[in-house]
Amino acid sequence: MMNPIDDDILDVSEQDENITLIVELEYDKERLDKYLSSSLDDLSRSYIQKLIGEGRIFVDGKAVKSNFRLTPGQTINIYLPEAKEAQIVPEDIPIDIIYEDSDIIVINKHKGFVVHPSPGHESGTLVNALLHHCKNQLSGINGVLRPGIVHRIDRDTTGVIVACKNDIAHRHIADQLKEHSITRRYHAIVYNTFKIDSGRVEASIGRHPKDRKKMAVGTRNGKKAATNYRVIENLANKYAYIECELETGRTHQIRVHMASIHHPILGDTIYGPNKDPFHLEGQALHAKVLGFIHPSTKKYMEFTAPLPDYFTDLLTRLRNR
Repeated sequence: MMNPIDDDILDVSEQDENITLIVELEYDKERLDKYLSSSLDDLSRSYIQKLIGEGRIFVDGKAVKSNFRLTPGQTINIYLPEAKEAQIVPEDIPIDIIYEDSDIIVINKHKGFVVHPSPGHESGTLVNALLHHCKNQLSGINGVLRPGIVHRIDRDTTGVIVACKNDIAHRHIADQLKEHSITRRYHAIVYNTFKIDSGRVEASIGRHPKDRKKMAVGTRNGKKAATNYRVIENLANKYAYIECELETGRTHQIRVHMASIHHPILGDTIYGPNKDPFHLEGQALHAKVLGFIHPSTKKYMEFTAPLPDYFTDLLTRLRNR
């Protein structure tokens, strides 16, 4: 088995068998199940309720019910069951294929499409769709739950993602990701206009010390991260349309880096304002370009995914303000 190369290559979620959380001040009188579903991004509320029902979640050492009201400072312990390598069922789910050959398949992922199964998202994922389309001919390096998956993008981020059909291709792409030699350019709409044409954010990123749903810059165990950005245009005196190119790949890297310089991504209610004025379904972030050396031909190939309708519609609205 190959270990994950980087946080965005395969976001492992860092969930140990025992997770400990301390309730923050702003969650006074919050329901236990609601608090945990907002704090643990990879666990659905129904799965959390199942864990509570099985007696796997304790508050200050006592088993409680889902509707238990929390008090700041309380300690929550979550004991996750041992992960099982379940058999993932192929599903006939439409996928937007940009390119395909005997080694790789490049997909334009739509918004809300989960990449691989996780607790609460056991079906309807890109992996389920790939297993059906590729007739189980996918690399096995990342295990039964993530066949073919070399890297991932967030559920609500759209755009280009590549999967591998065999282990040789997988290792070849993974090595390029590890060496940061792959081209990855994203388009985003962010809050606040820019006075400069381009810039660079270099700040380490690690798991947020108090909120496991979030990442943060400058954490004690953070990893080196660098994002280059250029401004395509300022919009409506309040927003900006930008392109970001990754030098490294960390979980939520662009979202965290742009928020750290006071330009959170529009629609990102985790790192930006709690209320989204445009009622988007997640952040306005699109993986537009992906380029790498092909595993067999050894030639550089570059793939582009067109901006989705919601993104172009939003640009039109902002330009006409």
